[in-house]
Amino acid sequence: MALLILTQFVTALHLRREGKMMSCKFPLTANKRMKNRALIVSVENFYPGAGLKNRNGAKRDTRRLHKILSKLGFSVDIRMDIEKDEIYEAFKAESKKTVKDCFVGVISSHGEEGVVFGADGRAVKLAEIYSYFGSPSMADKNKLFLIQACRGRGLDEGVEADSSFSEEEDGMSELFSIPIDTAVMYATSPGYCAFMHPLGSELIQTFCKLLEEEGGPDLEITRLLTRINFQVAYNFESRGKLLGGKKQMPCFVTRFTREVFPFRKMAAAEDLSLTFAATQLIDEPNRSRKSSIS
Repeated sequence: MALLILTQFVTALHLRREGKMMSCKFPLTANKRMKNRALIVSVENFYPGAGLKNRNGAKRDTRRLHKILSKLGFSVDIRMDIEKDEIYEAFKAESKKTVKDCFVGVISSHGEEGVVFGADGRAVKLAEIYSYFGSPSMADKNKLFLIQACRGRGLDEGVEADSSFSEEEDGMSELFSIPIDTAVMYATSPGYCAFMHPLGSELIQTFCKLLEEEGGPDLEITRLLTRINFQVAYNFESRGKLLGGKKQMPCFVTRFTREVFPFRKMAAAEDLSLTFAATQLIDEPNRSRKSSIS
């Protein structure tokens, strides 16, 4: 690419010396540069009669996610308070598009093992959402899902989990549906509740905080997710008479077969616009927390 740009520059200079004007755009300007994409589906307010409490703080999570992911070069689509069928449709549509390197999908709602709930109170199967991203358009692309939702009704007392815990059939189906080159980060372990605070959820806020720290975007994905595990497990403790002293232990599943750096900022050279004409290049002068359950 550098050689191509230099060749065009020299050609423009030669034509100018002959009294000819050249106005050409470099090849990359024919199409806008492809970007990474993110879809955030967040349910804060449920329909009356759905039997689910509203989740104050979900919108705060969404705003912070939008800010940090946009800053890291992602094109971010936000869908708030949508129904079951709309959630399926939104992710199916995203799976048919392509991305530069990475797709990030975020779902924030009430949930149980293997499902989250739309604003209408109907269950959305996570296995189906993941399965969309085995599509040809997402082949060889990095995929990361963040699931801010309960996975059961258990409350974590802060002790080590029982290794004999047996996942139900739906849970196993969910794991098998995760495509290659994909990681899924859950707010909590199977069978347990996830907490939501009016200031935002512990999982999403910790994720954003790490990406805002110096060197955070340069972390390999499994190191980033492991740091989230550590910070939430050891730094978070719920408050209040009813839920005081409870803990939260996130976990993640990965099917990556290589080291992945999805949030590493692009090199400065890639950020330069190549839409100027060669003559413009020549003529340019030199310029020197009371917690609730999610």
